Amino acid sequence: QVQLVESGGGLVQAGDSLRLSCAASGRTFSIYAMGGWRQAPGKERECVATTRWSDSSTAVANSVKGRFTISRDNAKNTVFLQMNSLTPEDTAVYYCAAGPGPAGDFKWVYWGQGTQVTVSS
Repeated sequence: QVQLVESGGGLVQAGDSLRLSCAASGRTFSIYAMGGWRQAPGKERECVATTRWSDSSTAVANSVKGRFTISRDNAKNTVFLQMNSLTPEDTAVYYCAAGPGPAGDFKWVYWGQGTQVTVSS
């Protein structure tokens, strides 16, 4: 099992930045990838950024490209989602997720508790 604990959400104004953290514990050696997801009211859950555990390669969704980045502190098994130039459309509950390999059978198995991000205009 892998446990994920998120922190860093809050209320900010449009144009502000926010950094979310996700600390992984437990069987972290089994992780293939971690990612940041979000779900706004009335919308489906969306994956906004991912990072592969083996080489820290990253990918971000087109909807946040150029504004959001994902990074990792290997020593602390912690992933960060840096969110810049926030808009009210970024308001959502943000989740951290992880899953074990192999790549061809990857599934998001572990989820954090979620943290609210609210961006006021």
